[in-house]
Amino acid sequence: MAGKKIYHLKNITEFHRSRGLKAPQHPLISVVNYADVQLPPDAIDVSWVYDFYSIAVKRNLNAKLHYGQQEYDFDEGVMFFIAPGQVFSVSFDNAATWKRSGWILLLHPDFLWNTPLASSINQYEYFGYAVHEALHLSEKEESTMKGIIENIEQEYHNNVDKFSQSIIIAQIETMLLYADRFYQRQFITRKISNHTTLARFETILSKYFNADTQLNNGLPSVQYIAESLKVSPNYLSGLLKNLTGQSTQQHIHNYLIEKAKEKLSTTTLSVSEIAYELGFEHPQSLSKLFKSKTNVSPLEFRRSFN
Repeated sequence: MAGKKIYHLKNITEFHRSRGLKAPQHPLISVVNYADVQLPPDAIDVSWVYDFYSIAVKRNLNAKLHYGQQEYDFDEGVMFFIAPGQVFSVSFDNAATWKRSGWILLLHPDFLWNTPLASSINQYEYFGYAVHEALHLSEKEESTMKGIIENIEQEYHNNVDKFSQSIIIAQIETMLLYADRFYQRQFITRKISNHTTLARFETILSKYFNADTQLNNGLPSVQYIAESLKVSPNYLSGLLKNLTGQSTQQHIHNYLIEKAKEKLSTTTLSVSEIAYELGFEHPQSLSKLFKSKTNVSPLEFRRSFN
């Protein structure tokens, strides 16, 4: 997205104006029928930044979403979550043939002011992904989400009273919880892709140490592994936990312990030398990690081979 013009929309009213829509009925929350959206001609090859949340299911767009380091087709039943301040762009194959449909929920952070969701919304990892992982919905799951959207829309259109905000917040929380459940289902049902990611994870670790990268850069970080796999750290840890019950950091530690065991049992290097070869800044860090994982010290482990 480097070099593209960036459009920065500060509020939901600006979004409506930029998409050729009527002014929103509520300044802080809006449900948009995507079939009604129009883009100005100069907005085709640009990047966008919103100061509000966008949750959307878009269909038949003949376009790709560029978000983080990946691009995604607007397939049937694909759901996207964009948080304030995140940069994205959309490239169109043929805008003239649009038969687009779907919906967008626009939510300004101010609507959440003084509610528990104001802070808890950041705990939903799909908003925090540095590299986005789209949520692929089944027909039944999409129907569930659409029902919630219709409840939200009906509430702010017809029933504005002292209960309205609380009811809408409850509906949004329900939607986010369902999204969390559906993401977990996706981790499980996309096993082939996930196991491929696990294999690539192990290959990246092997290459890192075989090239002696740790001698200059230290221990491989979770961020490094995630960037190499083109996924976010949170997504990678979530995937690994569902596959193996362990986080990315735990997998890195397991690899380090196996490398340490190999050197302890096949070389005469001291524990300090092994620690430095593995990228530890301090030898005692290796000893502490080794003891926590194996219940014996590195020297005790070595003596067991003599």
